[in-house]
Amino acid sequence: MASEGTAGRDEVRATRLATGAGRTLAASMPRLILEARKIAATVIHGLHGRRRSGSGENFWQFRRYVPGEAARRIDWRRSARDDNLYVREQEWEAAHTIWIWPDRSPSMNFVSKLARESKLDRTLTIAFALAEVLVEAGERVGLPGLTRPTGSRAVIERMAEAIIHDPRERPSLPLGFAPAMLSEVVVLSDLWSPIAEIRATLTQLSSNGSQGHLVQIVDPAEETFPYSGRVEFTEPETGAQITAGRAENWRADYETRLKQHRAELAAEAKRLGWSFTIHRTDRPANELLFALHGRIGEGNDAAMSNRRPHGMQLGRSA
Repeated sequence: MASEGTAGRDEVRATRLATGAGRTLAASMPRLILEARKIAATVIHGLHGRRRSGSGENFWQFRRYVPGEAARRIDWRRSARDDNLYVREQEWEAAHTIWIWPDRSPSMNFVSKLARESKLDRTLTIAFALAEVLVEAGERVGLPGLTRPTGSRAVIERMAEAIIHDPRERPSLPLGFAPAMLSEVVVLSDLWSPIAEIRATLTQLSSNGSQGHLVQIVDPAEETFPYSGRVEFTEPETGAQITAGRAENWRADYETRLKQHRAELAAEAKRLGWSFTIHRTDRPANELLFALHGRIGEGNDAAMSNRRPHGMQLGRSA
């Protein structure tokens, strides 16, 4: 009975923490959305247009109709074959879907005195701003496991709504998600997970031939280790604690392990043909946004001609 009581108290405590975190995130959303729109506007203003003309001429594949889409997109001849509605997806549409993964796990709440905002705030701001820029350029954007790809001008509001009302555990990485061929994935995370987990996730994400961009978002304190004297460190994912009597003596070992972990991340990205970027939260957000915008879409033209599924039917759209 004692163990059941303890388990019950732990469950109540976890629920309260989750609810409190959810309310805090919900309260901060208007500020993050406003900041994202300002950054996106700056980037859009400084870029040459990249909007594609039209939605592509070549038929790529049929996909299920998503409620809310224009009915005129339904292919009634194909839909008549069974009980489902289908849309003729054009070649360009299939190629230019970008999935953005913002890490919302507990470790992302960290913020030191060297930064003005947490890693989570910066990650969501970048995710929202990037989505706005991409939609403005004519792309479709989605959140793995949360939203379908959309080209709606209200993409930020849709993303924010989905995140706020997501009741599930927040993993660091998009587990079990495999995007369609020719789409792209942007992973925004501190990437402090064990390299084996990261390797398995990236392998899954690229299993269908999708392009990818790995972005490590870190607090400056996580790079410089500016600690000295007696310091108690807490692991945010598990709550485990460890005390350093003289933290400055740990700095050299920490820097060595950090360098090794970064080298492994870079090697994994290179193995898959992904880009790898490091972004510190004390740097301007638009720096990262410019860099990502320049990389997204690279190689898609080659992929279109080299990665068609075997036997895919191509032809002129009606």
